[in-house]
Amino acid sequence: MNWELTLQQITEGNIKTLARTISLVENEYEGYENLLQLLPGTDATKVIGITGPPGAGKSTLTDALIQVLVKRNKKVAVLCVDPSSPFNLGALLGDRIRMSEWYNHPNVFIRSLATRGSLGGLHPKIIEISDLVKAAGFDYIIVETVGVGQSEIEIAGLADVTVVVMVPEAGDEIQTMKAGLMEIADVFVVNKSDRPDADRLVYNLRLMLAPAFHTHKQPIEIIKTNALQKEGIAELSNAIDTLLNLLSVPDKKNWLLTEKAWYLIQQQRMKNINKKALNQQISALIEKKQFNLYKLVAGFDT
Repeated sequence: MNWELTLQQITEGNIKTLARTISLVENEYEGYENLLQLLPGTDATKVIGITGPPGAGKSTLTDALIQVLVKRNKKVAVLCVDPSSPFNLGALLGDRIRMSEWYNHPNVFIRSLATRGSLGGLHPKIIEISDLVKAAGFDYIIVETVGVGQSEIEIAGLADVTVVVMVPEAGDEIQTMKAGLMEIADVFVVNKSDRPDADRLVYNLRLMLAPAFHTHKQPIEIIKTNALQKEGIAELSNAIDTLLNLLSVPDKKNWLLTEKAWYLIQQQRMKNINKKALNQQISALIEKKQFNLYKLVAGFDT
């Protein structure tokens, strides 16, 4: 495989090559690591993470945000992380019909990815795929994650800005979510704000955030939207851009890269661990009545 030629085609904007190469990375095609090591480091493309509980309207919000960015003549890539099929680990929802108007737009690229069993709501190769898409010269990458609740905090280690989407009905759930999903937000969106209790949710969010204001150089914004009616989307886009401008602060960018490196190193170290073989080893030890979890872990050679 001529990875140099492949990368050249991607940087020249060949979308078919980009789509095919994402599949090669997804499926760990032989030598794909060589391509990744050829990728140029770039800060030009900004990554926006959109997350939140199921039913919050994340996809509708993403669709509306694409429209705002395209009107500003920006190139946008969207990586939609969908639940995995239990049979083949493929994306269950496929390329999403609700964003169908953008599939043939020259400035928009949309790709569905499966979680493949990842507990954090992301694809196990999401960092690599994001960096590959960056090489194609997009202005923004929007990563919309499957809503899995509090464990969906991996997005904070991937995105330059994380948008947490909630709906008015979530007002009573804030305290239970506080330790997880709620703490990763750079900006909160109260979507479907035409529903009752929207203002109450905004008030409760402000109460929850008040003690944390002193730890942020800038207060976390809470924006009311109605994505179906395209209301509040321009305000959200402006808030995201304001936050992206703060990325010039070296500490935040360095920590973001540290999180990515940490994740990839963990992934690499775990690569040769076979869960089925581990299960057989545990079963054998239990049968011999010699099983101790901590001895097993301490003596495990990765």
